Amino acid sequence: MTESQTWWPIWAQKLQRWGISEPVAALLDAAGPLSALAAQAIYLGQPLFGSTASNSGWSAAAEMLANSQESRSFAGFLRQEGDID
Repeated sequence: MTESQTWWPIWAQKLQRWGISEPVAALLDAAGPLSALAAQAIYLGQPLFGSTASNSGWSAAAEMLANSQESRSFAGFLRQEGDID
């Protein structure tokens, strides 16, 4: 299990609470190479995001976005979590 996968349930819960888990899953599936650009933007913006505790979550998000296989896996996880609730 990667570091970002430990964050998946937390992210999924927040996205479901906000009602955007399915759009985010679709975006992750469709983004392709743009995900790598988003990961780089997160890496560059980390000093602006706040505490080191939240930075580990941002680092995990950037790691997930940088890996297309992991992005697709997270999209599937979001859909699976949405089916359970």
